[in-house]
Order: sequence, then C-alpha cells, then structure tokens
Amino acid sequence: MTETVTPPMNVYGCIAAVSAEIAQTGIAKGRKNIQQGYSFRGIDEVYNALAPLVAKHKLVILPRILTRECVERQTQKGGTLFYVTVAAEFDFVSAHDGSKHTVRTFGEAMDSADKATNKAMSAAYKYAAFQTFCIPTEGDNDADAHTPEAVVASAPAGFDDWLDDLAAVADDGVEALKAAWDKSKLEYRKHLTTTNHNATWENLKKRAALATGKKAVHA
Repeated sequence: MTETVTPPMNVYGCIAAVSAEIAQTGIAKGRKNIQQGYSFRGIDEVYNALAPLVAKHKLVILPRILTRECVERQTQKGGTLFYVTVAAEFDFVSAHDGSKHTVRTFGEAMDSADKATNKAMSAAYKYAAFQTFCIPTEGDNDADAHTPEAVVASAPAGFDDWLDDLAAVADDGVEALKAAWDKSKLEYRKHLTTTNHNATWENLKKRAALATGKKAVHA
C-alpha cells in the first residue's frame, strides 16, 4: 500500500491543518471550578489535544516571555496572594520551510505560594492556542480551576492616622468635615470610598450631620 505523503506547507498551511483536525473533536470543558461550580478547559487538555497534531503537521510552537509583573495582595483572612501578569509571544514555525508567525497574548494568575508565574504562563499559552486554532468547545465561561478568595487593597501609608483625624473633625459638623475632606490626599479618599471602609465614611457623614443639627438646636 502506498503511503500518502503530505506536501510541504508554510506556517499558515500547518496552522490550518491543525485547526481542521481539532475542529472535529474540540476540547471539552471536562474540569470544574470547585468554588463557583462552572466547567473549564485545563492546560493539560490543551497539551494532550495539540501535541500529536502539531507533531503530525510539523508545526513547532516556541514560547518567549516578554514581561512579568508581580503584585502582593492581602486576603480578607489576612493571608497573602501573589498576582502575576505575563506578556508572552509564541512563534509558530513550520518545520517544512522555516516560515514563522508570532502570536502575542497575556496571562494572569493568582497563587498563595510559588505557582502564580507558572499559572500565568500556562494561561498565556492556553489562550494563544484557543485563538490561533479556533478550538471549539461548549459553553461561554472559560477560566482557571480555582477562584482565589477576595482580596483587600492595602491601605496607603498614614491612612489610619488620617482616618482618626477625620473622625475627630466630624464632631465639628458637615462644613468642617467637608473642608478636611477637600484638603485630604486623593489616595486616602479613594481607599476610603472604594474598599470596605466605605461604610465608615457613610457613618462619618451621618455623625457630622448630627453634630451640625445639635449646633443648630443650641444656637
């Protein structure tokens, strides 16, 4: 029996060939996010589906990490989460003729230990593959396996002392509170009104209004 020989292809022919084959099966969302209960496709499923196809069609995928940013965030329970963002490029190269096309994606991930960068790189690769090969799937919600607990933004330096001073000013009435507010640093005001301290700010305004009312009664 004569074996069918695939003619040499440039990189776009290779990508099209891989896309055509994977379109027949897709990658099902076989994993489940425990915290929120939705299904998703993991990086292992992507590797398992693509590995034999890219080898068959002589397509090489070469990663390159361009930038990495890491920010530490505090959880509501007082723990630490490392939030990592990477910008990555992937060279899709045809082993037939050396032609190349570069795809750039971003990856984001959180972890409480040392896996945030690994997860971010996996996310960047996963979405580069999804978008390059138009990998079909069911549903419309695609995310990572675990949803980190909510984080609380760290207060800027001096915030607590400023808040104590603001509370004291509230006893002088609405106008005094407004004047102190207008003179305050923007980062203090933003932190107060966009975190769980917002309830404190509402209470201070009520306290100032009450103080103003008392002054009016005694005037």
